[in-house]
Amino acid sequence: MTTEALSEQGALELDKADPGHRDLFDVPPAQGGSYPEVAYFAGNSLGLRPKATRDELLADLDAWAALGVEGHLDAERPWLPYHESLTGPAARLVGALPSETVVMNTLTVNLHLLMVSFYRPTRSRHRIVIEDSAFPSDSYAVRSQVRFHGYDAEDAVIRLRPRPGEDSLRTADVVEQLGGDVALVLLGGVNYLTGELMDIPTITKAGHAAGATVGWDLAHAAGNVPLALHDWDVDFAAWCSYKYLNSGPGAIAGAFVHERHLGGDLPRFEGWWSTDAATRFEMRPEVRPPATADAWQVSNPPIFAMSPVRTSLDIFDKIGIEVLRERSVRLTAYLERLLASGPFPVITPTDPTRRGAQLSLRVRGLRAGELSRRLRFGYGVIADAREPDVLRLAPAPLYSKYHDCWRAATALAEVMA
Repeated sequence: MTTEALSEQGALELDKADPGHRDLFDVPPAQGGSYPEVAYFAGNSLGLRPKATRDELLADLDAWAALGVEGHLDAERPWLPYHESLTGPAARLVGALPSETVVMNTLTVNLHLLMVSFYRPTRSRHRIVIEDSAFPSDSYAVRSQVRFHGYDAEDAVIRLRPRPGEDSLRTADVVEQLGGDVALVLLGGVNYLTGELMDIPTITKAGHAAGATVGWDLAHAAGNVPLALHDWDVDFAAWCSYKYLNSGPGAIAGAFVHERHLGGDLPRFEGWWSTDAATRFEMRPEVRPPATADAWQVSNPPIFAMSPVRTSLDIFDKIGIEVLRERSVRLTAYLERLLASGPFPVITPTDPTRRGAQLSLRVRGLRAGELSRRLRFGYGVIADAREPDVLRLAPAPLYSKYHDCWRAATALAEVMA
């Protein structure tokens, strides 16, 4: 990459040639610096709002005002089957069959509901493998599941750590830990802290060979990297929709159950929406679960929370995750090049095939939160801090610009100067 390309003018030229889809989103105004809009790098924490979200959500609200209860069947987007309109786009996004996919609840709730079915410990096989840098909610969830089944979490939860002096896990080291006492492997598809993209197919295959069930937390992978959950033979997965999927704070999440587990006798928690829609209003006391992932639903869907998810999935369906991934690789590589001469080491893998749209910096000698505040109020750059010393920058391919990357790198250099 030439020196000219790394200049501000070079960044502007790259934006002309590779513009992305920023026009579809509301970009917040900057609270500091010399540019009107923020350079937003926190999409791995909360994505920006699509401009279409407001009007489409208001249309669903207006149906309630105009129709009352009759909106379940008579609204332009009827509420009774509303969640079904999300199934196809969500399945295409994660590489699944529609029958394997359901949009419901929130991420950790879905992980618990899925572990009811897929974590079936025995005295000789009851351990769960997670990464040591797993998002804390995953740690809480698996520890509580272990305790619920009567085992000691300190013994039963295997926490994988990188080799000394390294920041990311090696696939071979993960595979080596999958012994005969492991009941469940539950890893993050993209690690929230380092941005490392795990080798999902290889680890899944190795977990099955060891006799374990394999599930994935795709909170930082869905909408970030292409996935093929069905072809990779993943047992189950769950993801949120408020990060790269831009569906709003606390948005409704998604879940995947491989088709070989559908229609069987796996234990599940069940409720009103677990039963077959065709017979739901026969009001029988016994559930009749469909042979789809819908059987893992419990309560009726919250329509006004699903509306932004539908809007977001429509964007991904129209543009395509493969196209977005290609731009993501270019954009992240550009940011990496800009940061190469900076004072902070990047702890995210340098291989583009082993990372998503994120670069994490080890800001030694500084508090990450204080650095993040200085970037925001001094330069209009929004990054995500993980205390004590990791700053995460996520150039989201839908709305981030090359000029945003130039602003972030320039701001970091000026702060350190």
